[in-house]
Amino acid sequence: MPATILHSNPEPLKTVALEGVTVDIIENALKNARVEMDAVLFRTAMSPGIREQGDCFPMIANVEGKMVVGQFGSFIGPFLEAYEGEIEEGDIILTNDPYLCNAAVSHLPDWLVLKPVFKTGRHIAWTAMFGHMSDNGGMVPGSIPIRATTIYQEGIRIPPVKLYKRGELQQDILELILHNVRTSQWNRFDLNALVAACNTAARRVLELTERFSDDILHTTMGIMLKRNYDAMKAVIEMVVPEQPRTFADYICDDGMGMGPYKIQCKLWREGSKAIFDFAGTDPQAQSSVNFFLNEDMFKMFFGSFTINVVDPQIVFNDGFYDLVDVRIPQGTLLKPNFPAALSGRTHALGRIFDVLGALLGMGAPEQLLNAAGFSDSPHLFYSGYDDRGEWFQLFQIGFGGIPGRPVGDGLDGHSLWPGFTNVPNEFIESYFPLRIERYETIPDSGGAGLHRGGNGLSVAYRFLCDGEIGIHDERWLTYPWGVNGGETGTRSSKRLVRADGSEEWLPAKAESVRVKAGDLLYFNTWGGGGWGDPYARDPQLVLADVRRGLVSRQGTRRYGLVLAGDAVDAEATERLRAELTAARGEAPLFNHGGSIEEIRARCLDETHLPAPEAPAFR
Repeated sequence: MPATILHSNPEPLKTVALEGVTVDIIENALKNARVEMDAVLFRTAMSPGIREQGDCFPMIANVEGKMVVGQFGSFIGPFLEAYEGEIEEGDIILTNDPYLCNAAVSHLPDWLVLKPVFKTGRHIAWTAMFGHMSDNGGMVPGSIPIRATTIYQEGIRIPPVKLYKRGELQQDILELILHNVRTSQWNRFDLNALVAACNTAARRVLELTERFSDDILHTTMGIMLKRNYDAMKAVIEMVVPEQPRTFADYICDDGMGMGPYKIQCKLWREGSKAIFDFAGTDPQAQSSVNFFLNEDMFKMFFGSFTINVVDPQIVFNDGFYDLVDVRIPQGTLLKPNFPAALSGRTHALGRIFDVLGALLGMGAPEQLLNAAGFSDSPHLFYSGYDDRGEWFQLFQIGFGGIPGRPVGDGLDGHSLWPGFTNVPNEFIESYFPLRIERYETIPDSGGAGLHRGGNGLSVAYRFLCDGEIGIHDERWLTYPWGVNGGETGTRSSKRLVRADGSEEWLPAKAESVRVKAGDLLYFNTWGGGGWGDPYARDPQLVLADVRRGLVSRQGTRRYGLVLAGDAVDAEATERLRAELTAARGEAPLFNHGGSIEEIRARCLDETHLPAPEAPAFR
């Protein structure tokens, strides 16, 4: 049974005639309220992951639960289908369990707060926010255990519960939850901040109804959704083909010695409906790299990606969902069977964007096709007891190279999520016993191309106290692919230099690695793939990249460039480019750096790590 909304005023909301200026005023007010949600959260949260980095996703939705403004798409519909209780005025619901909310959130560290907005006893809207908590209990600090084989090992599972019931905090429930996490103070403040953000948005919604009316707000929300529907209908008919096209990419390994795991999708259009079929995706993994992908969440990915590529002026909301059909086979990496572990789902989540970009761009590679980029959020965990005997626990997200694009070069050292910011090094050094000795882009790590892929980052962490670290990363085996003749980006690597001078290469997914005071970790992320023929790149742009330290002098050969001192030798460059072009032949649409078999065969020589074993189901 779906959730039951109890109102003392059951009068339905009505659709009324409106002037365009009224719609514009309300639309912009709702956009501002969504921004204010973030502002409230960032000013009141405590953990650096939310306060400094912005790992959170706000939303304001209409009475049906469709997101009208927000960042991550509506999860309210799937949530309400799974929640079997009654919802009343003053209730605020909390959950983190993907299996109990139809994957409204996709792993346990994401805590979701959902608030129904009532006015004079009538339900008129929803506000919601979820944020990534620094800890959720479980096997390892940070609560993303690589070697977990079941969700029961990943920390406390919070079923959908009323954190506030008719306006009253359920203190016993809150204390029970916080008793099961390592960073209870941070989680308490962050959870209060999530609630405050939802309450702030609810007040702004009520202010709009006071200024205009319930029905005018309801009508405006409907118009905003319809605008999105009409815009996305035109976009789908423009960029999605009727003839099916298929693309596959991989996450490199599962952290337990097996991989890579294939994510495959077929895309086509029937009338105005885009259809995505993930048949051919590998079965679920033995470890926590599974990603429970809710179909509506994928629709959000598709809409967000498409809008940003085609027309960023389109207001992003849930209006277009009826135009998309998503098919994900049960028991696969993207829809694992309960109680499969889910905490490391970020790798598959990120790879979805590379698959999406390839599928949408294949039909118009000169206008729409991006290379593969920084499709992940690599994690570093560092925890232990400092010199005062106090517990510390760092959760850090790494940045890397954005892909080369039809419109220009990829950005260097950026996040998968456009709204994320890096945690300032000064903040980290002030609050944690470590020193950051290097924070710089890696020359030549972006794929060469007419438009260069963005470079990855090298961050050197000097640990000042004994403790343990965990690493969650990707693209150490497979390459960030180039397109239209562009070259692959370089892969990620993790090198630990011990205080005694010895070195070891760490796997991209490792946990419970003991470190001593004085040890130095080089955390190197990957670059974005290149776009277009590198031998067609303006020599002066390559020279400018050399002067900025983004391309090395040796790396200029990837562009067929010949330098004479600090200047370009134009004649020699022209001759070299002609030779290299003839030797290469026709450039492929996609450059994966070789087949999976070829990449596996040369893995140890290039990465200092053995290739993972192929999963048994192959």
